Amino acid sequence: MLSPYGKGTLVTSLLISLLLAGAGLIFPGIVQAVFSTASVGLALFALFFFRDPSRTVPSEPNAVLAPADGRVLLIKKIAHPFTGQNSTLVSIFMSPFNVHVNRIPLQGRIAHLSYSPGKHLMAFNHASMADNERMEIGLENSQCRIIFSQVAGFIARRIVCSLRVGDNVAAGSRFGMITFGSRLDIVVPESTRLTVSKGCKTVAGETVIGYVK
Repeated sequence: MLSPYGKGTLVTSLLISLLLAGAGLIFPGIVQAVFSTASVGLALFALFFFRDPSRTVPSEPNAVLAPADGRVLLIKKIAHPFTGQNSTLVSIFMSPFNVHVNRIPLQGRIAHLSYSPGKHLMAFNHASMADNERMEIGLENSQCRIIFSQVAGFIARRIVCSLRVGDNVAAGSRFGMITFGSRLDIVVPESTRLTVSKGCKTVAGETVIGYVK
């Protein structure tokens, strides 16, 4: 399955691929081989990049799911105006080779959306959390409030988010993507029992990163 969030880019990439293939037919020999290889390579890369595999979403109501594929880059205590003074940050680094579709970590209602333009520092630079372009999403339900942020990086410069304030969302459902990887930060209440540590691999919509109390 291919992600609907990248249709425009995917179509453009495939059209360029066809143009390269057509240009290759005009020139004989090595030039033709180069154009043909570039055409196939671009098409395969576009299909690989915008893949959107199905996921088996855990049915546990208190489970907080990973919103992104990648690896846990950072876990630390922080204060956030949406979640309170005593909160825990979990940062997930997405490489260009990960699936880039993002998923809702917890069932609830979207109560806050805030887009901030900014820099494009390397995603593993912790300053990117505050300084980079990002989309911040606040979710609340009867148990807790959480905040998660799509953070653009040095390569990733396009954030896609289909959410609106007031939307009721299910855990594990798709809500957007960050092109060419980057990071996704999630802030949960301090009382959340985490089940991941730094370096753990995560799968969006499947990996349980913690349980809210």
